[in-house]
Amino acid sequence: MELATEIVYQVAGALLQWLLSPFYWLSMLFIALYYRRQIVMERRLFAVKMRSWIEQTWHTMLGGLIAGLIVSAAVIGLGITFSREIMFVLWGLALLFMLIRVRFLCLAYAAGALALIQMGLNVFAQGWVPEGWMGTAVHAVRTFDAAGLLVLVALLHAAEAWLIRKQAVRFASPLFLESKRGRIVGAYQMQSMWPVPLFMLFPTMTAGTTIPWTPLFGGDVWLQGWSVIAFPIVIGFSELTFTRLPQEKASVSASRLFAYAAVLLALGLAAKFWAPLLPVAAIMAVVLHEGLIWFSRREEIERSPIFTHDGRGLRVLAVLPDSPAAELGIRTGEVIVRANGIQVRTKEQLHQALRANAAFCKLEVLNYAGEVRFLQRALYAGEHHQLGALLAPDNRVSYVAVARQPSLFALLLVAPWRQARNRKAERADEQVAATSEMADSGGVAIVSEVSSLDSSYNSHSSNSLDSSDIPGGMGSSGSRDSLSSPDSLSSSSSEETTQPLPRRGANKGKKQDGGAEVSSSV
Repeated sequence: MELATEIVYQVAGALLQWLLSPFYWLSMLFIALYYRRQIVMERRLFAVKMRSWIEQTWHTMLGGLIAGLIVSAAVIGLGITFSREIMFVLWGLALLFMLIRVRFLCLAYAAGALALIQMGLNVFAQGWVPEGWMGTAVHAVRTFDAAGLLVLVALLHAAEAWLIRKQAVRFASPLFLESKRGRIVGAYQMQSMWPVPLFMLFPTMTAGTTIPWTPLFGGDVWLQGWSVIAFPIVIGFSELTFTRLPQEKASVSASRLFAYAAVLLALGLAAKFWAPLLPVAAIMAVVLHEGLIWFSRREEIERSPIFTHDGRGLRVLAVLPDSPAAELGIRTGEVIVRANGIQVRTKEQLHQALRANAAFCKLEVLNYAGEVRFLQRALYAGEHHQLGALLAPDNRVSYVAVARQPSLFALLLVAPWRQARNRKAERADEQVAATSEMADSGGVAIVSEVSSLDSSYNSHSSNSLDSSDIPGGMGSSGSRDSLSSPDSLSSSSSEETTQPLPRRGANKGKKQDGGAEVSSSV
């Protein structure tokens, strides 16, 4: 009974410590800002958002809590523990690495670096004993259980692999990418972060009961007493794919991460019993993690992109939740071949085919395996005017995503998109054409002005004018004056001014910038 009471008391105190931890809520704020940034990019690329950033933040918090409880049970059972000084040093290293790249927030980098720092202090700087808080931190680094830290990293990556399998597809965000040759393809950014509340035992001098089992780590330190402390950490996952479906990429990444966790767990347990293996385990924690990222990127380069249109029809990049396309059963990666019996090859053809029957929709699609499916559904007033399917890009998109992994400052200050190079060229051509048209109109006006001046010279010889007396000569202020006059533009723009004004709402779904379509949703 005393043990049960002690456990309830310690767990309640740890929960309160977790809820009051500023590190946990700062990480939640950072994650919420990241998801909001992702939705802003979706609006820029597609003029719609896939999901709510509040919903994504809530699912992230819930998933991290469940993973934290599972990992905490394993950590408490093994008896893995660290001092508060080590926790602060670990957080400091993780935040420092995050300034370089956001993905370096992963605990594998900080844990591997801290284990190597311990080896360096114990081997090469044994006589260095600083004073003050630096001395406290150095002593904590010299004496902490590095093998237990690597085992903890392995358990956290196993939990991360489970979260990837369960939630990565939900958080996947479609985007447009531009290759070095200017080709634009569809892709998915699969990046998630989970705040994990980690509960672990902490040795202390208490009058309570001892632990009723013998932990693998810690040894006799648990005979003196124990308490439970909360240590918030952040685990994350980042993948970019344009050669696999999101669910396929998530499954492959989760399997590889499980393998990484198993190897690191074996190395950490082996280093517990044979200390010379510890630096090898620390190096492998970082090298294998970077190797997973390198192999994934290399694989994406060598494979062909799948989110592009082909001669069969229009490729579906994504489907908006709760849209007519989702109710029809359209899936990511499928190809729309016909709409209402009309063969479609472009977005304009699909739009016209859908307007051919405003009350009903019949689609012929090819699934990812190349099999034909027939879908049909009634259409209702107020629904998405283009079904809610986001199509793979063509060469007329205005913005593309920036695929390079950002630093912390870039993540907070730099937009994750840029203007497509083909749109830059089109706008430059439009500006050149507009400038040429304005120059031609201005030249006609200047000639008429000079003619009037010549006639004035002939009729009034006392007020003679030479062309050199015109301010600015023949190409400067004369053209500005003529362009400012509405009469000077009447000959070149009379046809435009007589056109009727468009009805309100006629440009719905169109981009105001450059006249191209904002959305690829159909």
